[in-house]
Amino acid sequence: MNNRRAFLKGLATTLALPSMQSLGASTAKAAPPTRVAFVYIPNGVNGAEWYPDGTQNISKSLRSLGGLRDHYSVLRHLDHDKAKANGDGAGDHARANATFLTGCQARKTAGSDIRLGESVDQIIARQIGYQTRVPSLELSTDLSRNTGICDSGYSCAYVYNLSWRNHNTPMPAENNPRMVFEKLFGSGNIKQDMTRRAAQKSILDFVSSDAKRLQNRLDAADKAKLDQYMTALREVESRIENAEKFQIKTPDAERPTGIPPTYKEHIRMMYEMMLLGFQTDTTRVASFLLAHDGSGRAFPDLGISSGHHDLSHHKGDAGNLEKIAKIDSFYIEQFAWFLERLKQTPDGEGNLLDNSMILYGGGIADGNRHSHDDLPLLLAGHGGNLRQGRVIHAEAGTPMTNLYLSLVDRMGARADRVGDSNGKFEKIS
Repeated sequence: MNNRRAFLKGLATTLALPSMQSLGASTAKAAPPTRVAFVYIPNGVNGAEWYPDGTQNISKSLRSLGGLRDHYSVLRHLDHDKAKANGDGAGDHARANATFLTGCQARKTAGSDIRLGESVDQIIARQIGYQTRVPSLELSTDLSRNTGICDSGYSCAYVYNLSWRNHNTPMPAENNPRMVFEKLFGSGNIKQDMTRRAAQKSILDFVSSDAKRLQNRLDAADKAKLDQYMTALREVESRIENAEKFQIKTPDAERPTGIPPTYKEHIRMMYEMMLLGFQTDTTRVASFLLAHDGSGRAFPDLGISSGHHDLSHHKGDAGNLEKIAKIDSFYIEQFAWFLERLKQTPDGEGNLLDNSMILYGGGIADGNRHSHDDLPLLLAGHGGNLRQGRVIHAEAGTPMTNLYLSLVDRMGARADRVGDSNGKFEKIS
């Protein structure tokens, strides 16, 4: 028995494993844990096409979610007052990013004296993060920047970070899928991992013999689960290796290692990282900055050469609004793909979507007006006994942080306040 335990412990420290009933209580859990993730979209939306008309949780922009309508709800009339100027002048994009998970007013500075507040994901991770290998996972498709001026006198730290450990310490997000993969499934020994990668050996090469021996100890159901898991890891690692192999060189810079050549693939690979982290219970808390607010990214694959930020100042122009709607639909399409992947991944008696709470949205409603009221928000998944398939209306002026108080509770953590919250938002049950 001691040898068996040592073997399992050794394999588990090398590679996180999904729970398996046939291995007994040492690795199996009585019930799957609840996971929570926060996904951020920049620059506001075309509200006429994004928000549902009436009580149905579908619209033109949300049509990619048509097959998932029982698994998400649209939230209306939740506001972020601290993203407004409140005497600080211009800088709505910086404040939108900074406030989104904190509910706090960012001190207007481009220096080292940044001040904000603890974000909801870190409130949760601080209390339950010890239960997993990675307390929280911070993802982005942007390069991280924590210094310099980014928006009307605000530090770049506010613009490029959703997650904040405390009032002056952001949690930098990783945009390189290879580094995320290593964080989730590497040995934790930087030198060892560098040696393995230099030898062009897969993480799975290091555990394949142990995995084969583990197969002999599993029943049929768990053998299938382990095979599915190892196959998924191999596929993701292969995609990362291909991105590294075929990285694109430009005259002035080399494309960062491991980042896919298209934005769509980059987004999906980062969603895949989040899914694998949840599937293996390597982490239960994640945030994903699809792009920072104020992002000027163009979308050539959609036939859009103009930057997203410039388009968001649409001035009511029908052509600009049409392009914004295309971008909105693009982001929703990727989110629908992620939800389907969660739904297809077994977890306990159900699937990962059954045991997750995924908030999707942004800190600006209309980019032309820089409005921070009635934010575009979706809440997906059935974790925490969420009741889905509807449009949920808050009372006018409800702080978005009231929703966060309720999510904190459902993650088994506690908080008296999150930012400017003044009570729990319980209509989600």
